[in-house]
Amino acid sequence: MKLDPYSPVPLHAQLTEYIKNEILKGNYTGKIPSERELIEEFNVSRTTVRESISTLVRDDFLEKRHGRGTFVNLRPVHEMWHGNLKSYTENIEAAGMKPGAKLLFSGIRNKPETIARKFNNESFYFIERLRYANDNIMAIERKFFDLEIGKKLAEFDLDQANIYEILENSLGVTLCEAEETITSQVPSLEDAKLLGISKSSSVLVTERSTYSPEKKLIEVVNTTFRADKYAITIKMKRNNSRSKTISVED
Repeated sequence: MKLDPYSPVPLHAQLTEYIKNEILKGNYTGKIPSERELIEEFNVSRTTVRESISTLVRDDFLEKRHGRGTFVNLRPVHEMWHGNLKSYTENIEAAGMKPGAKLLFSGIRNKPETIARKFNNESFYFIERLRYANDNIMAIERKFFDLEIGKKLAEFDLDQANIYEILENSLGVTLCEAEETITSQVPSLEDAKLLGISKSSSVLVTERSTYSPEKKLIEVVNTTFRADKYAITIKMKRNNSRSKTISVED
């Protein structure tokens, strides 16, 4: 792309808009081109490039790392709740980003007992994964299933899989409705290390119970998000359906 020197829009503003669009489209991830590369590519001055970069840093699109260069600053994912039951993968894709996962553990466990009791059993199947957005760590996902479903899931590659797709398309499980609780917490030392944050940071924790049309519990999933990278927006309406009767007396 060439910048227009005759445009009423200043060159630094044109460059800012171009880089911002490349970030939003996912063309720029990680480290962006150096000052020298941007100067040569767009035939502009160092001052123009620096002003553009400073604007993008101020607007949280970029971050400067001492001695390493300038990097795309992973913008917060805004999950919009309209009452639709969606997976993490679907929410990240809806935000225009690339989802990812890394399997940390899968197998049978019997603790915590509170989870086992929910499935009316002494044990359950547990899957723990790191979740990514554009190759950046976003959350820790811990899924709990009854043994019957869990053992079937174990036959699949769970490292990158969309588990909802496996349940619905491969195992014939219908996901009908869910209840979800959102809390703000301080992470454990283990979770802070996995997420790459300090122990004093806050995390956003969601716990979801998902049911079949027959009200059978299919999964319990506890997800711990980086609070600085994930936000949940809930849309709601006020019920004004109550009819009002006004009587007028002479």
